[in-house]
Amino acid sequence: MTIFPLKPKFKYSWRSYQKKFLDNLDEFLTNRHLHVTAPPGSGKTVLGLQVMLRLNKPTLIVAPTLAVKNQWVQRFCELFLDTEVVPDWISTDIKNPGLITVTTYQGIHAASGRSDEETETDKKSSRVSLSEIIKKLQKQKINTFIFDEAHHLKNAWWRSLMELKTAMNPIVVSLTATPPFDVSGSEWQKYIQLNGPIDVEISVPELMVEGDLCPHQDLVYFTLPTYEEQKKIEHYHTQAEAFFKEIQNDDVLLNAMEEHPVYQKPKEHLEWIYENISSYTSGLIYLHFRKKETDDIHFEIIGDQNKYIPEFDFFWMEELLDFYLIVDELNFKNKEEHRTALGNRLKRQGFLEKNTISFFRNKNLNQILNSSIGKLQGIKDITEFEFSVLKEDLKMVILTDFIKKEYLSTDSENNLQLDKIGAIPIFEKLRRENSQNKKIGVLTGSIVIIPVTSKDKINELCIKKGISEISFSPVTYDENYIQVNLTEQLKADVVHIVTEIFQQGYIHVLIGTKALLGEGWDAPKMNTLILASFVSSFVLSNQMRGRVIRIDKDNREKTGNIWHIVCFDPQGENGGQDMDVVKKRFKTFVGISTNQETSIENNFERLNIKTIEKKEDISAINRGSFSLAKDRENMSQRWKSALDKGNILVEEIKIPVSDLPTLTDMKMIYLEKMTTNLFNIMVSIVLVFGQDLLLGILRNIQRIDSVKNFSWLLFLFGGLGFIVYGGKFYRAVKQYLKYKNVATHIGLIGEVVLKSLIYERVITTPSEKMKVIASDNKNEMSCYLEGGSYYEKSQFIQVLQEVISKIDNPRYLLRQDAKFFFTKKYVYYAVPEIFARNKKSAELFANDWSEKIEKSELIFTRTIEGRRVLLQLRFQSLLNRDARIEHLHKWTR
Repeated sequence: MTIFPLKPKFKYSWRSYQKKFLDNLDEFLTNRHLHVTAPPGSGKTVLGLQVMLRLNKPTLIVAPTLAVKNQWVQRFCELFLDTEVVPDWISTDIKNPGLITVTTYQGIHAASGRSDEETETDKKSSRVSLSEIIKKLQKQKINTFIFDEAHHLKNAWWRSLMELKTAMNPIVVSLTATPPFDVSGSEWQKYIQLNGPIDVEISVPELMVEGDLCPHQDLVYFTLPTYEEQKKIEHYHTQAEAFFKEIQNDDVLLNAMEEHPVYQKPKEHLEWIYENISSYTSGLIYLHFRKKETDDIHFEIIGDQNKYIPEFDFFWMEELLDFYLIVDELNFKNKEEHRTALGNRLKRQGFLEKNTISFFRNKNLNQILNSSIGKLQGIKDITEFEFSVLKEDLKMVILTDFIKKEYLSTDSENNLQLDKIGAIPIFEKLRRENSQNKKIGVLTGSIVIIPVTSKDKINELCIKKGISEISFSPVTYDENYIQVNLTEQLKADVVHIVTEIFQQGYIHVLIGTKALLGEGWDAPKMNTLILASFVSSFVLSNQMRGRVIRIDKDNREKTGNIWHIVCFDPQGENGGQDMDVVKKRFKTFVGISTNQETSIENNFERLNIKTIEKKEDISAINRGSFSLAKDRENMSQRWKSALDKGNILVEEIKIPVSDLPTLTDMKMIYLEKMTTNLFNIMVSIVLVFGQDLLLGILRNIQRIDSVKNFSWLLFLFGGLGFIVYGGKFYRAVKQYLKYKNVATHIGLIGEVVLKSLIYERVITTPSEKMKVIASDNKNEMSCYLEGGSYYEKSQFIQVLQEVISKIDNPRYLLRQDAKFFFTKKYVYYAVPEIFARNKKSAELFANDWSEKIEKSELIFTRTIEGRRVLLQLRFQSLLNRDARIEHLHKWTR
């Protein structure tokens, strides 16, 4: 059988965004790939099934887990065949494929006999096994692959699937809620190689408009380290300060730097300097700090006419020690004993690990904040607050990273000190201090605890599922709770059963691990989520939030609160590493702002949390979060207001004006040109053209026989003067206006980028259907591409960022001459990598730039002169390391 026998049809109406997607399906499939990203609740499974039916070819569906695999079969039978009976042409065994074959990534990987570390013998046997699978799929004429939750394909399973894809050459349909945007460049390329570029993004606001997701808000609750933790942090800072003072006075290190060849004869080591600019700079800064004179040759090499040397601080100490201990063992070989002793002390104190030196951004300090016991109190405070508001309607889930089963006890009392974060310590904290009599449960892969009041219900659900053998063990120190004994028969269904008793209200607070409840788990009635997890990754953050934003068909008024807990480090920069984790997490999803003018965007700043200057500020911020959490009705209104302000989610680039000093320089240069030419217009009439006028009169004296002729002659010469200098003035005004408004200038750069991307065929949408939109707001400006596909918009933003970011190591540069009165200087921009792969593309980009913005020279940086220029620019970039350019997703019109 090679086509579907019953012409199955989706039994419900398509949502507007689904219909729009299906109407454009042929266009998306032109490259034999369809890559869709959409949040939980958007109907990705249904869309995948409809695409399968449209293609009408035997299909292989690959899912991340057994539970999700079964969902595909159930959804197809229920929504397209309107039956509970699975037809025999649907197979769940990869070794015996059918018209539709549904399996897991792990199933293919295991069937192919692969492991992450293979011997040559293993490889041979695995290829035979995989080739057998390929033969069976080919015999079945499988022509469509559907990859569900495609972000899993960035790992070792990728190899097996790429081999399958290469052999079968199918149409690949990839579905995911969470593309792995935060992986390495090589992993991303592998991901795209298998799945193709992203074609469609169905956004959270679109689903909110359709009523397919519930109103929700992100809230932050700040805690402080405990007294003991604070002492550890202070000790850590004290050790770091002591190390800093020691390095400041280390004569052996000073001597090593003075003797290094790169400071003795820098011109003979330009290649080394080019490759190790940060190490070279750290040595210069250290030598200057130790009162050693810096030769002019160094300023000439780095192009620093002002002879400015930054202050020696922790950042430069880290770079210096990295240089001394790791980067250049050869030239510091005569200091081996000193280097070894210094390295060992850094390791003992936790400042050196895996060849990385870090004083305040390291694993040890991070662990203190991430696993702070102060968070246990924060979890308790949030839980008590939410229960006081919702009472019996509370359906809260707390997700954490670890179980920590050692905090259970078999004694009659459990007085174990709770000094770590995990599912059991959280359970114990809430159980011990449960004045509200909340019903608490634990659901993990190895431990399940439920309230004793839910025992009859769980028995009833087990009987319905045909599970006869279920037993419980008492929680010896609390008669209100029992532990479910997990048999092999029960393990497959326990998550579904406990989820059901949670949804029916037998559990108010369910504590689980992100590994079990992060993906594929569904509990639509959940209305509160606490993320007691350390993760900031794009994939996991979105998975966890996705559990609470689903609609509840039995309660159309459902809303969701999502709590993020931060342990604030008063001594740390910008609040410490835990704050950094949460800020990074907020970049991965959109939500409503708490500003007076409500918007929908994806950064931490949307919460409008003021800078924390003292500990007392934390209590005020937490009270504000509780106030927002309580008023769920107002949250729904804020969503409505924000949704009314837009109709599309755009990806834009946001740049602080302070990060683009070259724009200010260029604006001043053209202001000077403009005023000079204006002055010339006036002077020319009086002086220059006065002379021309007099000579003209003398030459034509015989012809001037009337006042009328004389006035025409005046008009002629005056007009010529105005035209000559007026033209120059006009050109200078035009250039000044390009730089006067920074948004206009960024827009012009965007237009050059767009034109070049169209020429390179990276963007294939007709140019008349796209527009570069640039705007400024106080001290920031933004730019995005209107029109085009999701992939094209992302490529535009990525390439634009390369142009305006600090310069690192491009193959080509654009150089603009910039004369300001009697001073000559140059302004440089990087040619993006996509245009720098060959000279022709780089020249076309340079020509477009010269035509649209300013005449510029193309510099190849792999020559001696080019490297010299690049070295100077990289030095400037190193000094301006705090520059930041952000990607923002924003709901707009």
